[in-house]
Amino acid sequence: MIAIRSFRPDDAPRVAEIVRRCLREVNSRDYPAEVIERMCEHFTARRFVELSADRHIFVAEDDGVVGTVSRDGHKVFSMFVDPDSAGRGIGRLLMDHIEALAAAEGHEHMEAGASITAHRFYLRRGYADVRENESGFGLTYLVRKPLQRSEG
Repeated sequence: MIAIRSFRPDDAPRVAEIVRRCLREVNSRDYPAEVIERMCEHFTARRFVELSADRHIFVAEDDGVVGTVSRDGHKVFSMFVDPDSAGRGIGRLLMDHIEALAAAEGHEHMEAGASITAHRFYLRRGYADVRENESGFGLTYLVRKPLQRSEG
């Protein structure tokens, strides 16, 4: 059974490993090698610990960490699922979790910087394109999804 929980600093090496594997094994189909390596150098275990001071980072756990996502208010960051666990609905569970939290806090929408690789995933979840962005990490899409306010 997959459980979503808050990130702990001792998760950082595994989270960094998942991100690097996704970048090298999946995102490399859509981005040049130099962009992939720049991203791998950025997403270190130390960086995730640093980010956890400013963002809410969550992990999906199923006999070990198999995915991660982070958010700051209504913004989504760093959503990755271990390539060996792809297709099991882990990304959906992670996104459901943070979207529900954002809605409960009163946010009207979620925003994400979707990679070329993840773009269709976000569109299937009801996100719509706002604009394209180009950075040192390559082309991304700013996508936005309205949230249903939770009653309660």
